[in-house]
Amino acid sequence: MEKELVLVLDFGGQYNQLIARRVRELSVFSEMVPYDITLEEIKSRQPSAIILTGGPASVHAQDAPACDPGIFKLGIPVLGICYGMQLMARELGGVVKPSELREYGRTELELAGDDLLFKGIAPHTQVWMSHGDRIESIPPGFQVTAVTGNCPIAAMCQSNSRMYGVQFHPEVKHTLEGQQILKNFLFEVAGLRGDWDLSDYIEEMVEEIRNRVGDKRVLCGLSGGVDSSVAAMMVHRAIGDQLVCVYVDTGLMRKGETESLIETFKDQAHINLVAVDAKERFLGKLAGVKDPEQKRKIIGEEFIRVFEEEAQKLGQIDYLVQGTIYPDVVESGTKTAQTIKSHHNVGGLPEDMQFELIEPLRWLFKDEVRVIGEKLGIDEEIVWRQPFPGPGLGVRVLEEVTPEKVRILQDADYIVRDEIKKAGLNKSIWQAFAVLPPVRSVGVMGDARTYAYPIIIRAVVSDDAMTAEWAQLPYELLDIMARRIVNEVRGVNRVAYDITSKPPGTIEWE
Repeated sequence: MEKELVLVLDFGGQYNQLIARRVRELSVFSEMVPYDITLEEIKSRQPSAIILTGGPASVHAQDAPACDPGIFKLGIPVLGICYGMQLMARELGGVVKPSELREYGRTELELAGDDLLFKGIAPHTQVWMSHGDRIESIPPGFQVTAVTGNCPIAAMCQSNSRMYGVQFHPEVKHTLEGQQILKNFLFEVAGLRGDWDLSDYIEEMVEEIRNRVGDKRVLCGLSGGVDSSVAAMMVHRAIGDQLVCVYVDTGLMRKGETESLIETFKDQAHINLVAVDAKERFLGKLAGVKDPEQKRKIIGEEFIRVFEEEAQKLGQIDYLVQGTIYPDVVESGTKTAQTIKSHHNVGGLPEDMQFELIEPLRWLFKDEVRVIGEKLGIDEEIVWRQPFPGPGLGVRVLEEVTPEKVRILQDADYIVRDEIKKAGLNKSIWQAFAVLPPVRSVGVMGDARTYAYPIIIRAVVSDDAMTAEWAQLPYELLDIMARRIVNEVRGVNRVAYDITSKPPGTIEWE
């Protein structure tokens, strides 16, 4: 029996990756594809349903992105979200116009009649809106199924042809019953079974790696973080001793990380691990560099150069394994997504790289990676390790990186993570870390004037890193962290706490 597939056509919206993730949470395999995928390609994939995402464009704009209108004649259930709904309306004969009253943020939705999409949904419910255009009149044969105060057509459907549209975003947590709405589309409207789980993904990827690699040797860039660790273990399951893992100590790692990693992988997991001490090399390359994009690209290229040198020592190696995950790809820029920052393992890769990449986690979100790690039997300490940027502390020391600044940040960051662990918040906090800004301020310690750095504590809660809320840590915990940092870390006399969500900020400062 063919596995069910939901194609998510990407029009470049901020939350689009969450749609694919929410569908997967409901045990249905989903894949994001460009909005201009050909009708022939869609037919060849035989999707069970199609979702049209939101996007920043207006359907009236010149060169506005549009899918092949033949999609609406395939007899496949289609759900249009935000821009996707407006595009559906226009293509099928409705009218879309700029709205005098834009909607952004939390809004109350009122249902307007019976509809499978809203089965079990409260008559009045909170949704998340983000749009400037609105539908003035629906296409022939459609009916309005929900409204808001500023949007008289907040949802529509043509149930006989299984065409549905919502102006709000069911994929974000601010839409309180959004997951139930998606569930209704998949199971009530499209009649799917929900036949996919991550165990299948593991076995399919292992088989794909074996077939691709054959008897060749493979190099893995192992950082000790969740993503590279799971990628390494998956590839090791596929090809065993053909895999050689290289850990590069850039001098930008967290305190105690190098020793811990070597013990876990070399001594306990018995993986062939080569540890390279490249502290002076990386810090030398970063000397005097302030721009974060330049730092990321320098670190990314230097990683590859080290891997190439180690590969030459090991003999002929054609493949490089990386723990790239989907948010890395999106934030580094895709066909429909603006570049937010270049990740060292995506946008920071040199064009003349000598390896072919193996990225078994490239289309997965962090929570999916953790599930796979548990299924592979990886130690819980690694599976639940907090995310750590590939460039390491190089992007948490703001502006110029120096050995002294790295030492300060390592000590402060250790205290933040240590207290989070002591408080039992390891699994509920997505990330907690310290940032060292390029400023100093006056303080007083021991009746003497000081002129030292502040440390900024950053802690967020999130499901997938695409959006995040600042963690409302207890005041008592923040007090302990601040006192320890000021008392134990030389060169620091002030501590601040970042209470910015994503968006508008990002999780990392650079």
